[in-house]
Amino acid sequence: MADWKETQSQQNFGSVPRSGGDLAGVTYDEGLRQYMLSIYNYMTSGVLLTGIVAILFSWGGMESPAAWLAINGGLLFWAVKLAPLAFILAMSFGLHKMSQTTLQIVFWSFATVMGLSMSTIFLVYTGESIAVTFFATAGAFAGLSLWGYTTKKDISGWGSFLIMGVIGLIIAMVINLFLGSETMAFVISGLGVLIFAGLTAYDTQMLKNQYQHVRGTPFMGKAVIMGATNLYLDFVNMFMFLLQFLGSRD
Repeated sequence: MADWKETQSQQNFGSVPRSGGDLAGVTYDEGLRQYMLSIYNYMTSGVLLTGIVAILFSWGGMESPAAWLAINGGLLFWAVKLAPLAFILAMSFGLHKMSQTTLQIVFWSFATVMGLSMSTIFLVYTGESIAVTFFATAGAFAGLSLWGYTTKKDISGWGSFLIMGVIGLIIAMVINLFLGSETMAFVISGLGVLIFAGLTAYDTQMLKNQYQHVRGTPFMGKAVIMGATNLYLDFVNMFMFLLQFLGSRD
């Protein structure tokens, strides 16, 4: 997500300021909890908005807007599919120029467009299997994020490997568009689940550690939205890859 994760200082990263005694520590912990809760609220709201839009857009079976896009959309279909990437790039590279209100609007617009893009999964998988996969993903995400928040182990070193894994996934997926190999698709799905599971824990710890650098600054509100975007992407990608394992096709 561009350079927004860059910290102001690397000294004592992740430590809790205690210069004011126990009261300062309590105040810091309460602020941290509120900060993380705000991130989770944004992220959860974004996922729910995406789900609602996807369901509404897919209603009507083969007469639904999603089916029309998939069958007749052509360039429009790919525009809807690729639009979320444009929003992510806008948020990343326009972060410091946007106001917090503008960034909020872009986030909600991104979640909406993601719903349009994901609506076509209802043409491929049964509603029951989508629901089962969603709740399985939610449970796994909650556990991984909780571990990332509470663990005393420094997992910051995971970052470079996980990002390399994401790049490798993208390359493999592009290659498989031409090969059409079911075996390769299965391997990609398995690696995708593992990589985004790792990113869930990694991003959670990163956001927790980042709090001491953004608290009390004008950037804090933006950091909440960008943090929610990171976790949203972890959740959605883990869901999509897991769906290829658990999903029953219509």
